Amino acid sequence: MKGDMSLKGHDNNMKIAILEAKTVSKGDVSFEGIYRLGEVTEYPLTPVEDIVKNVGDAEAVLCNKTPFTRDVLTACPNLKYIGLCATGYNNIDLEACRDLGITVCNVPAYSTGAVAQQVFSFILYFANKSSKYNKFVKHGGWIRSETFSDFVYPIQELAGKTIGIIGYGSIGRKVAKIAQAFDMNVIVTTRTARQDSSVKFVSLKDLFSQADIITAHCPLTEDTNQLICAETLAYCKPSCVIINTSRGAVVNEQDLADALNEDRISGAAVDVLCKEPMEEGNPLMTAKNCIITPHVAWAPLETRQRLIRIVTENLRAYIDGDPVNTVSAD
Repeated sequence: MKGDMSLKGHDNNMKIAILEAKTVSKGDVSFEGIYRLGEVTEYPLTPVEDIVKNVGDAEAVLCNKTPFTRDVLTACPNLKYIGLCATGYNNIDLEACRDLGITVCNVPAYSTGAVAQQVFSFILYFANKSSKYNKFVKHGGWIRSETFSDFVYPIQELAGKTIGIIGYGSIGRKVAKIAQAFDMNVIVTTRTARQDSSVKFVSLKDLFSQADIITAHCPLTEDTNQLICAETLAYCKPSCVIINTSRGAVVNEQDLADALNEDRISGAAVDVLCKEPMEEGNPLMTAKNCIITPHVAWAPLETRQRLIRIVTENLRAYIDGDPVNTVSAD
């Protein structure tokens, strides 16, 4: 429902604002469970200049990327709860929320399998060249072939290749597990020490110099901002493939485009960019051997249904006085 429309017949009178419904549903995921929890106002999207107006007198808001600065939070005196339809919470001023007594809850690890699946769709794209072979066949290449098997594009086995994983949270560990099923060697660099004898922990420099495939699964911090850049790419093998499904700013896009165009690495695949939606003139748009998908690794239908189910459970737990999945500045 849009604008000032709301559903009656709810179980209590809490006022709830859904600020970015369109970012999680195109009509294929239901918010019915949320509507049962209070008086809901739903907006497809909320521009920055409309945040305070759309929050209105709501006590709870559900959002995805809406930025809640201290000024915005202060201008919403009724607000007591922010439910993120995401794992990341860098768009929320957590210190201000703490000072103002606002509870913030996120949805951890809901998209682990989906993102790992996307990573391997990228890896298999480069290893097996299925799309190139399909185009070759559809354009009559196989009809004109002299042999029964026309391997015009080089194909690689993943077995024995080394995958380097930056970050070893739930997604990084899932990627490692799938890689091991392909008999790949797994090396990892992570800021958090972990015990896992099935992988080898290495320095960042060693990861970039040893890996055949490098995939980023780290949060965006001061340390990871522009981590994949000219300096680190200089360590890579010419055959290396770079994958980013974490945060766009982990990659210096111009440096990555330069490395691709100068054949210093063999390919790249990104699902995230520094500015989203993509801006005109992004250097990766025309870079050689670069796949770009529009931030959809997290977005299979089943994943988004799971997301909204957990968002609903988070809000219900808060209403019941026992909040879960809280995040804070402490």
